[in-house]
Amino acid sequence: MYKIKCHIDENIFNPSNYTILVIEDSKSMNKILTTTMIKCGYKCFNAFTLQDGKNILIKEKIDYIILDIHLPDGNGYELIKQYEHAPQKIFVLTTEADKQVRDISFQRGVIDFMVKDRNFLHNISQISQTIQQLEDNKNKTILIIDDSIIIQEQLKDIFQNRNYNIQVASNATQAMEVIQTNNIDLIILDVNLGKENGIEFLQKNKTEVVIKKDIPVMILSGIIDTSLIRDAIKAGAIDILSKPFILEEIILKVDMWIDYKRQKDEISKSSQILNEYKDTVDEGCIVSKTNVNGIITYVNDKFCELSGFSQKELIGKNHNIVRHPDTPKEVFKELWETIKKEKKTWHGKVKNLKKDGGYYWVDAYIKPILNKQGEITEFIGLRVDITDQEDVKEYFKHKLDGSQKDLEKSIKLAKEYEKAINESNILSRSDINGKITYVNDKFIQETGYSKEDVLGKSHNILSHPDTPKEIYKELWHTIKNGNVFNNIIKNKRKDGSAYWVDTTVVPIFDDHNNIIEYMAIRHDITDLFTLHKEIEETQKEIVYKMGEIGETRSKETGNHVKRVAYYSKLLAQLYGLSEEEVNNLFTASPMHDIGKVGIPDEILKKPGKLTNSEFNLMKTHSIIGEKILQNSNRAILQAAQIVAYQHHEKWDGSGYPQGLKGEDIHIYGRITAIADVFDALGSDRCYKKAWEDERIFQLFEDEKGKHFDPILVDLFLDNKEQFMKIRDRYQDDEIYYTE
Repeated sequence: MYKIKCHIDENIFNPSNYTILVIEDSKSMNKILTTTMIKCGYKCFNAFTLQDGKNILIKEKIDYIILDIHLPDGNGYELIKQYEHAPQKIFVLTTEADKQVRDISFQRGVIDFMVKDRNFLHNISQISQTIQQLEDNKNKTILIIDDSIIIQEQLKDIFQNRNYNIQVASNATQAMEVIQTNNIDLIILDVNLGKENGIEFLQKNKTEVVIKKDIPVMILSGIIDTSLIRDAIKAGAIDILSKPFILEEIILKVDMWIDYKRQKDEISKSSQILNEYKDTVDEGCIVSKTNVNGIITYVNDKFCELSGFSQKELIGKNHNIVRHPDTPKEVFKELWETIKKEKKTWHGKVKNLKKDGGYYWVDAYIKPILNKQGEITEFIGLRVDITDQEDVKEYFKHKLDGSQKDLEKSIKLAKEYEKAINESNILSRSDINGKITYVNDKFIQETGYSKEDVLGKSHNILSHPDTPKEIYKELWHTIKNGNVFNNIIKNKRKDGSAYWVDTTVVPIFDDHNNIIEYMAIRHDITDLFTLHKEIEETQKEIVYKMGEIGETRSKETGNHVKRVAYYSKLLAQLYGLSEEEVNNLFTASPMHDIGKVGIPDEILKKPGKLTNSEFNLMKTHSIIGEKILQNSNRAILQAAQIVAYQHHEKWDGSGYPQGLKGEDIHIYGRITAIADVFDALGSDRCYKKAWEDERIFQLFEDEKGKHFDPILVDLFLDNKEQFMKIRDRYQDDEIYYTE
């Protein structure tokens, strides 16, 4: 029994706004169609005769009609002819597969033609997707450039029936006027434009049309030869169709390229979101970039404001220009060891020199940026100004050690510093046993506790369960030995919410050098942590959603990309990849089939076996995915590019698209191949039931050293119970197979 799953983006398309009329004399077939469309959210009417259907069309506002051709009281073509130019769109049902019948249907303005054969139930599930596409087409504009009024009108009728907005032009001059004044989504260009040549027009305007405006161009020609194909592709055309054209072919290809451009635009919007987050960081933090030799290539305005240097004075120089002599050389030695040799992020505090001779303190994160070969391309520094906190720490470390005769001066200074602290920091004091003896107003505001709540209590009242106990052990070990403790700690407010503070705890000594109390100075950095988390989560969400773009166009179920991600993560951990590599692969693996956005539906969703030519086109999804993701410096998108391009390569070299062999296949591709195949075999689909576990594991044993990396197969089989737990945890909600 089938269950039809409708993938609906609620922000764009709401099926409850549309009404469908089913006219079918078979009660069982009528019920299946009506029930399916209601489950997808549409309002439905049903009729069993032609006259009943006509009566409903008179009384009700109908948007779409699903019409049987052979009805007990007439022929469905009567209604098609009557509503040939009406706003209602018609899906035709028939038992005939005759090509002539299909052509007549399309000429009459029918949207789709469905034969009631063994694939009929599968085709029902596509009706909702087609309706959604038709409604989205209202936002898409096609430009037809042809000097024949007959061709213009024929194409105009075809595509207006599919809800596209149509512009027409008879020559090159008119065409450029339309392109300059309208947002064009696709161009259909005839080679012969009277005295002009369509290919020459495209060659002349390639920069404006294809490169700047990114408009797909389809060529129409009565004669197609090698020379024309070469010239058209070089000029920027994406397809060449022969005249007279086949209606179904031109409709299919136009829909495909419009959908491809739609998906491409969505990816572009997602990239724009990431850039906006980057701009947010740039505006809120002190940012600099250097090349691999440490020469500054970029500084933002906040860097210049704090250091006193201009961009012109900094760019092209080494960071030594702001190095303060108080900062030990060992700090910079450790920094370079971490970022250049270990290729890891360095975190620490640095005292820097201002242009006017003053100083400032920063809490710095320096991160190496790697290309897909693992080579460092540049370093990025993200810093927060912590000068106030460090000044307070220095004061309590040195100024309060004044002599008895300077006591009055020290007290006055202490009051001034206390005032500064209370205005800008979260402050508390505790006795040698850790019991709180004092908190300032900012402590109360930040934590939500009153003074009565905390005085006499331990700081454990603020402890968040996420903060490791080892940090508190280190804290007490440090301050009890008379040293200053500093770290970033996650705390908990009275209402249970979390916040992050840059915490400095200073032991206070008496005249005999005995510790008498502890002073804790905290700086709230929750906004910085929240922003960093938002950026990470947004990147992951975009990558995941991009992965779903490919999957929702195929037969894959909702949890397929999630299971593949968790299988890949587990196998990467078993293989011994670093934590960073494991996380990159976990986030990137949902993108393995992103290239499917460029594969036509009739191939992608075909329930039977593909022909050789269809399979060759299907295989191009690996190349399409690689092109979508190329040229990114982001580690996650670089990993996704590898996965999309190589997850169909095989250990023995018989895979595609490159025919790579053995360890020439990247470990990400080898891991994702096992995860993808295991999930596909173990999941129900509209064309098969899930394999039994023993049959699946036997296949992996048989294909070890052929299709799959033998080491990875052994790891997979030795730990198969863990993979089965993941499968059980993320089962699909609905069944996708037929008996």
